[in-house]
Amino acid sequence: MAVSVKDVALAASVSVGTVSNVLNRPEIVSPATVERVQAAIERLGFVRNDAARQLRAGRSRSIGLVVLDVRNPFFTDVARGAEDRAAEEHMTVLLGNSDENTTREGAYLDLFEEQRVHGVLISPLTDDMPRLARLRERGTPVVLVDRESPDRAFSSVAVDDVVGGELAVSHLLESGRRRIAFVGGPEGLQQVADRLEGARRAVAKVADAALEVVSTESLTVLEGRAAGESLREREAFDRPDAIFAANDLLAMGVLQALTMQGGVRVPDEIALIGYDDIDFAAAAVVPLSSIRQPATLIGYTAVDLLLKEAAAAASGADDHVHEHVVFQPELVVRASTRA
Repeated sequence: MAVSVKDVALAASVSVGTVSNVLNRPEIVSPATVERVQAAIERLGFVRNDAARQLRAGRSRSIGLVVLDVRNPFFTDVARGAEDRAAEEHMTVLLGNSDENTTREGAYLDLFEEQRVHGVLISPLTDDMPRLARLRERGTPVVLVDRESPDRAFSSVAVDDVVGGELAVSHLLESGRRRIAFVGGPEGLQQVADRLEGARRAVAKVADAALEVVSTESLTVLEGRAAGESLREREAFDRPDAIFAANDLLAMGVLQALTMQGGVRVPDEIALIGYDDIDFAAAAVVPLSSIRQPATLIGYTAVDLLLKEAAAAASGADDHVHEHVVFQPELVVRASTRA
């Protein structure tokens, strides 16, 4: 049976209120009494129910974070940045993996609301902002991560993916490549759509360049491998001479497929660039060029924005302005695109 505050009070010969003060405001209690209560706590093995205390206060000291795919190291780094900033405020981060599934995403939002988290950080699958607006109206602040707010109604932190897509394909074109394939999907993901838009902008600037879209169902190594196999099986004259993958996991799958069984030489026959610049990109059998995003900084900044949203909501301020932080991507050139 769990030891209660009453048990501690009885063992230390003090009131329940005194035990509460020792736990929460020890500076107002005499040192001798603090020592006696702490000795009783240690002797009885008392563990305070901090979650219940926080809920009685109206909200917890936890932040909910919903990401698209926890297997993607990019989101691992985002979570790390969020944890770093939350720890500075003595808060914790609860991680939810939507797995690019709207039902799972909704279930996590419901769970976090039930747990009365301090707020929610989310990389949403769709533009279902009314669902997030209702969550906020019921008292749970929301910040968009790796995604801009379509109507600027939510604070958000993201990277300019249109610029990133343009950077990637411009690099391929500058190296003399002209038949570009974009591997990625689903296009319903705003990040994918923006990167594809950037790719199209780059190709439109070069008269003899062409862009082919090879759609995938998700942003995984397996999907990349399937796309790469379909390209490898073509006749040499019908293949692209460069590939831009919507993220590094896809790019690694494409690389595996192209180079299997002494197949296509990268970058001699086909240049390849990914997106995110995860740690594994540099360690690939052919080190991958990529578009770098400041993932840890994105997570850190997201929590910072959420704390501001929560403070504004608590104060009832009507003049609060949502912030929209957009970082610029960076081209990282490695062996997979070098001439």
